[in-house]
Amino acid sequence: MRNVVYAVMVSLLSVAFVLPIYAGAATATNIDVTASNWKFTPGTITVHLNQATTLNLISKEGVHGISSSYLGISNTIIMPKSTSVTFTPHKVGTYQLHCTMPCGPGHTDMVLIVKVVE
Repeated sequence: MRNVVYAVMVSLLSVAFVLPIYAGAATATNIDVTASNWKFTPGTITVHLNQATTLNLISKEGVHGISSSYLGISNTIIMPKSTSVTFTPHKVGTYQLHCTMPCGPGHTDMVLIVKVVE
């Protein structure tokens, strides 16, 4: 009986220490997004509910920006030097992130669509 209790305790401790490492390793997503005059490439991205996502942002032309209070993305300036922002969406839906920096005549059409799925 003592050996059975010992084996169960060792198994439970193994799961307790290994499971968080495994779960953490599988949850991060990185997406590259390029801003240029009046468009984001890709124009639409899909991310998963309650999963941390990092956007790697770079501008090929001009200075741009994004933000979303719904997604938890603070105002982020996108310049030729790469920058990144990490967020975790908590609600399924489709969100439009408009460029936050006036960047010329096509500025109002510059939108990054973020689809949050389960």
